[in-house]
Amino acid sequence: MLDPLPELSAAQAAARLGIKQETLYAYVSRGLLRRTRTSTGSRFDAMEVERFAERRARRPPSAPTSPAASPGTPLMVVDTDVALIDSGELFYRGRRAAELATTCSYDAVAAWIWGEAMEPGRTLRCSDSFVAPARRLVQALPPTATLLDRVAVAVHGLACADPLRDDISPGRLAEIGEILTAGIPRALASAPIDGTSIAGLLWGALAPGPPRDGHLAALNAALVLSIDHDLAISTFAARVAASARAPGYAVISAALGAFDSPLHGNASRESAELLRAVLRGVSPDRAIRDQLRRRGRGVPGFGHPLYPDGDPRARALQALVADLPDVQPVLGVSRAVEAVMADLGLLPNIDFALATLVVASGLPSDAGAVVFALGRIAGWMANAMAEYEAPPLRLRPRGRYTGPDPSEPTL
Repeated sequence: MLDPLPELSAAQAAARLGIKQETLYAYVSRGLLRRTRTSTGSRFDAMEVERFAERRARRPPSAPTSPAASPGTPLMVVDTDVALIDSGELFYRGRRAAELATTCSYDAVAAWIWGEAMEPGRTLRCSDSFVAPARRLVQALPPTATLLDRVAVAVHGLACADPLRDDISPGRLAEIGEILTAGIPRALASAPIDGTSIAGLLWGALAPGPPRDGHLAALNAALVLSIDHDLAISTFAARVAASARAPGYAVISAALGAFDSPLHGNASRESAELLRAVLRGVSPDRAIRDQLRRRGRGVPGFGHPLYPDGDPRARALQALVADLPDVQPVLGVSRAVEAVMADLGLLPNIDFALATLVVASGLPSDAGAVVFALGRIAGWMANAMAEYEAPPLRLRPRGRYTGPDPSEPTL
C-alpha cells in the first residue's frame, strides 16, 4: 500500500499552480479548491491540487464556449489584495471585516484601505468650495430622482469643482476618494450639516431627525461592511475604467453605473419595501409572493453563493440593529420574514440587513443603496489603485462574432 502524499502548504500549492497565494485563496473562496486549516497554516491535498492543475492546463485560454455553458461564472480571475472570502468570513487586507466594523470608524478603515496607517482618529474631509456647487446640482434634480441619482450627480458636481479632476498621478485616487466620501453626504443634504465622521454626515443627509443611541454605530458598521467583496460587478467596472486610466471621478461614475441595478446595489430597497409591507399588516408569506410576482425572480436580500452557511456581514450588522431603540416591531417583522425564507433554505445577506437598518432607523427605502455605495467607494478606489499599477488596457476583452456570415448574399 502506497503512503499518502504529503499535504502542501499554501506556498507550495501556489507554486505548483503557477499563481500567487492571493489567487489560490480566491479559488478556495469560490469552492474550486479545498483547504485544511492547521496550527501551522493552510494545507492542501496534493492530489486535488494536481488534478486542478491538469484541468487548468487542458483548458485553452481562448477556447470558445457556449454562452449557456456556464451561466454566471467569471470570465477571468483578477488578482486583488483588498478582500478575501475564506471559511465563511470576509477579510480586508487580512483583518476580519466584522471586527473592523465594530472597532473602527469608516473614515479610518477607508484611509487604511488606501494605504495609510490605521489611525483611530482619522477624519475624511472635503472642502466647502467643492460641496457647494455639487449641492446646487443635486437640488436642481426633479422629485422623481432616486437617492442613487443624486449620488451620481453629486460625483459629477464634485468633479467639476476640482481643478485637478483629470490628474492620474500616484496618490491622487486616495485624495479623490476622500473628497467623494466626505463630499457626497454633504451634497445630498438640503442644507449644510454638522458632523465629523462619514457616518454622522450620512445620517444628517438621510435621516429625519438626530441619531439616537446605537444609530451611528450601526450606520458606521454598515459602511465598513460594504467596502469590498471579492470582484463584484461594480468593482470590475471600476477596474475596467482604471485600466483605461480614467481619472478617479470617472472610475466611481463607471462603478455607480453597474451598481445602480436590481441585482446589485438596489436589492436592499426592495427588501425594505418588503419589510414595510409586513409592518402594514401583510403576512410575510403574502408579501414575499407579491414581491416574487412583481420581480419574476428570487427574493432580494436572501441567499449568497459565496456563503452557504450565511453572510457574516448580515450577522454583524443585524446584531447592532437589534440594539437600536424601539426596534422590536421591526425586529419581529424581520425575523418573521427570515423564518419563511429559512424554510426555503435561504439565509439573509447584507442587503436584507441593510434594509432592516433602514426601516428600523426611519430612513427612506432606497437609503440602503446609498449606504452601500458610499461604503463601497473605498473599495472601488483601492481596486483602481491596484489597476493603475498594472499594464494599461489589460482588461479589454476580445469579442467573438456570432452574427450573420458577411460572405453570404443579402436579400
